[in-house]
Amino acid sequence: MAPPVSVSVVLPAYNESSTITSAVEDTLDHLKSFLPPGSYELIIAEDGCTDDTPKIASDLAIKYDEVTHYHSSSRLGRGEALNRAFEISKGDTLVYLDTDLATDNVHLEQLITAVHSGSADISTGSRWFPGTQTKRPFHRSILSKGFNTIVRFLLRSKLYDHQCGFKAFNRETFFKLSPSLKDTHWFWDTEILVKAQKSNFNVFEFPVSWTTQKDTKVDIARDVFAMAINILRLWVEFYISPRITALNSSIFGFFISFLALFLMGYYLDLDLNLFYNFISNPIYLLLSIFVYLLSWPIRGIRYQKILSQLGFQESLIFLTESIFLSQTCNLVVPARAGDAARAYILKSKKKIPYVSGFASLFFERLFDLLTITTLAGVVFILTSLLGNGPFSSLDITVGNISQSGEMAIRLATFVSIFVLFLLTLILLSSKTKGNRISQLLKIFSNDLYAQRFSSSIEHFIEDIQKLTINPTIFVRVGVLSLMIWSLDVFVAIIILYSFDPSISLPTLIFTCFFAVSIGNLAKVLPLSPGGIGLYEGAFTLLVVSLAGVSPSLALGVAIIDHAIKNFITILGGSISSLDLNLSLKSTLKGN
Repeated sequence: MAPPVSVSVVLPAYNESSTITSAVEDTLDHLKSFLPPGSYELIIAEDGCTDDTPKIASDLAIKYDEVTHYHSSSRLGRGEALNRAFEISKGDTLVYLDTDLATDNVHLEQLITAVHSGSADISTGSRWFPGTQTKRPFHRSILSKGFNTIVRFLLRSKLYDHQCGFKAFNRETFFKLSPSLKDTHWFWDTEILVKAQKSNFNVFEFPVSWTTQKDTKVDIARDVFAMAINILRLWVEFYISPRITALNSSIFGFFISFLALFLMGYYLDLDLNLFYNFISNPIYLLLSIFVYLLSWPIRGIRYQKILSQLGFQESLIFLTESIFLSQTCNLVVPARAGDAARAYILKSKKKIPYVSGFASLFFERLFDLLTITTLAGVVFILTSLLGNGPFSSLDITVGNISQSGEMAIRLATFVSIFVLFLLTLILLSSKTKGNRISQLLKIFSNDLYAQRFSSSIEHFIEDIQKLTINPTIFVRVGVLSLMIWSLDVFVAIIILYSFDPSISLPTLIFTCFFAVSIGNLAKVLPLSPGGIGLYEGAFTLLVVSLAGVSPSLALGVAIIDHAIKNFITILGGSISSLDLNLSLKSTLKGN
């Protein structure tokens, strides 16, 4: 009776017609030199090849009882091809070798024995272990050495070489680590080794003889970039994400916000009686809350129209809740990075692809910026025609607020020009059939990463084209956006009127429309969570400049206006998280 298979060796193969036969035969020769017959298997993980590799692999599987051909009709990437091959393997010791046999198989027994004997959980060949002799071009040597040095420093790895395609794993160890692996291509090697060390598995590294092969599949220019991104991803996963809890982020965000508001209040001699008087008269407070609450179902309706154009029919309640939760995330992280949380919610709850989620968000944000830019522009023109333009009194002394207000106006001008330019490009692109992303990227690379990247970009552009090709969706989204931001402005109008009823109605309306618009444009700057501090600074300067009120009163209005809106957002986000069964932490992390 043949012994059970205890060692599974995988050869990942992508267009290896010239080397696969010699690789299989050489590997089998070495395996039988130290392992009993029938105790090992060799799996050819053929990865969407476009040459004769599939036929050759099938012939080899027929010729040798130990060989299995595992076919994939599409390109998976080396990492994913290995994952799938190991899933069908039988051995307790899992091995993989690069098919080009750049690492001499003379080391195969040492590689396997280290794990098979139980002395190590993982064993890996090393081209940079002290005293190792390798043959490789100078430029590749420098890049490899630099990469490994960065991994050792940033990810605190103790290994010298992370990318050598010569590794063995204890089966139990591998399947404990594999669910956490994110990369499916070249970085797979580094990720599993680094995570193994983080999990306190025993990793045995030893020197090997290694020679560079001329037909390497590694694209230096492209893959160096991909490796850098993945190193950064792991660094964030290890050392940043564990510290970014909802509580810590909120504390930090509110600390920064409180400090900004405290300094403004200190320099402007803020009168706290303003807050007491406003709260003591609940009519204006309740009216402000009611008006702002009205904008949220309209936000849901607008987003429903956008997604419907992309072919996704979702309930108004769900979409409104997803907006509430993503906007709450925006109060925790700066630069509206919390918007990405909505794409995660759509994906996790409704299986809407990330690309479509981001396309819909992009379209929504474009109309937000376009609307507030238009409102600001209209008010600017009208007030200028009436001889009371917002620049006419910017030299008024209001402490450090003048600087932030002037910066906000410059930012608004830049954003306005950029939005109009972007809208023009989108409208022009909607008239074209298809796009040229794939053709452009093929100039630089035709690898799996490039294919996936171009596919995602093309999907994104196609979704944007779906939204722009129909003029009706433009009109509907535009009208709904105008309603949303008008209600946002009316909240400020109510509060400012409650503070100073003597302000004329035209001045009140013009002032609040311009101040709120510029204040929201100022929040585009990624300087504080939810733009707290920036909004108040821009709002204060413009209200002082246009309405002629005191800086203290203007700042009080700005703080109350922003506080009411943020409070409702957080409350709505908290309720939504309970109903959607999603925590703020998990939503921010996107897992």
